Amino acid sequence: MKKVKNILFIMADQLRWDYLSCYGHPHLKTPNIDGLAKKGVMFESAYVQAPVCGPSRASYYTGRTVFSHGSTWNQVPLPIGELTIGDYLRQSGIKTGVVGKTHMRPDTEGMNRLGISKNTEIGIIVSEPGFDPYERDDGLHPNNHIKNSDKKLSYNEWLNELGYEGDNPWDSWANSAEGDSGEILSGWRLRNSNKPARIPEKHSETAFMTNRAMEFIEESKDKPWFLHLSYIKPHWPYMAPAPYHNMYSSNQFYPAQRIDAEKEINHPVYKAFMENSISKTFARDEVRNTVLAGYMGLIKQIDDNLGRLFKFLEDTKRIEDTMIVFTSDHGDYHGDHWLGEKELFHEQIIRVPMIIYDPSSAANNNRGVKEKRFVEAIDLLPTFLDAVESNVSKHRLEGHSLMPILRGEVISNWRESVFSETDYSFNEARKILNIGASDARAYMIRNDTWKYIYYKGFPPQLFDLKNDPDEFNDLGQSKDHSKIIEEMKELLLQRLIARKNRVAANDEFVLKERDYTKEDGIMIGVW
Repeated sequence: MKKVKNILFIMADQLRWDYLSCYGHPHLKTPNIDGLAKKGVMFESAYVQAPVCGPSRASYYTGRTVFSHGSTWNQVPLPIGELTIGDYLRQSGIKTGVVGKTHMRPDTEGMNRLGISKNTEIGIIVSEPGFDPYERDDGLHPNNHIKNSDKKLSYNEWLNELGYEGDNPWDSWANSAEGDSGEILSGWRLRNSNKPARIPEKHSETAFMTNRAMEFIEESKDKPWFLHLSYIKPHWPYMAPAPYHNMYSSNQFYPAQRIDAEKEINHPVYKAFMENSISKTFARDEVRNTVLAGYMGLIKQIDDNLGRLFKFLEDTKRIEDTMIVFTSDHGDYHGDHWLGEKELFHEQIIRVPMIIYDPSSAANNNRGVKEKRFVEAIDLLPTFLDAVESNVSKHRLEGHSLMPILRGEVISNWRESVFSETDYSFNEARKILNIGASDARAYMIRNDTWKYIYYKGFPPQLFDLKNDPDEFNDLGQSKDHSKIIEEMKELLLQRLIARKNRVAANDEFVLKERDYTKEDGIMIGVW
């Protein structure tokens, strides 16, 4: 029986679950991702641990929930003591690398405390986090960032070699368009999102990262490898190269999922998010329609490049022993619920696509399955460890391996709810609410029927997903629903107290150590 030798973990940044044809989009055709779903298992109820990039990714990488690993927002480092995918798999002799985005910042304070230089081999691994940074690129490079950084951006250097002039061709070429008079139109401005980038598709970030992924795989030769291919797009700037910039028009966009009554919902946090500047911008139809043209084009471009990558795996026969995972870190509001960007718990944000292809023959009877059971981002790391038959430090993990599901095994006791949490202290909404940084926290629990959200210092929210699947009617302050509110609050509490905060010792160690006193002749409390 063929075993999993290699793992290709693909992530698209800010990709909504419903913007793929295999998940039901009527106009955006993604045949290569659809083909992967036919070979593997497509999870229809996959959820992330946080509705924003950094903490969501940290949960994917650690197999732990956000306030367990501590990286609660994009600028908050993952503590140096946290183990990641690279740390686990490296112990099994697997080469690990990243191409693209992680959005992780190094714990420089922790490194300095331990005397670890960022320029040493271990310093690089700790900074990256746990991966070999084969082509690390977080994809946000404004001019000031480039000027103030001591790191060279290899994508910029490559563009310079191709003849694109300037200190930051990422900004001035790859993420800018040209006006009628040849003026540069910045991709940072949403009004330009339906215009073509100044570079051809083959020189785009997506194409570049795909090429680098294939180079990593080629260089690995026969050595087992794990590659995190993390596409920067379709995250903003929403700037797509021709012909992808105008493939789609407004009659092919999903209609805005919002109603006027939502503006009257009496919830302070929700109101503050609606009042922030980003949400006000995306509430305008002209903004939404312009952005969606670029957003959908960028997704189509990713699918086309994945077609190149999958063909490469087939031609080199690596498809026979490589597990492939495709997912995203969260979605994008695009004006739904009168909101922009992310950071709250609507389905558009916390529900993500997740497709897993297991090459082993044990999965043959389960190919093409659409799996409805709840899964979470933290389930991937234990899945990877099971796939390569590793038991390293599993006691730290808070997720569950998906291998039994992938192979169609009978599972008697699977989760009936999913959990997510957020630290919105960095969001403009916190300033609007005038609350402290440690008070801007919220926690979500969702089952088949109800979604309950607890806000520190504010009333909860409750949505009846059976009768209100669009989440328009907030029942969090309804006296008629007080019983279900208490039940969901208790369910949330049970999830919170189930975190694994004792990470330096497993349960077996604890049980064994409890008996040490008798063995050593130490008597406590003996009369």
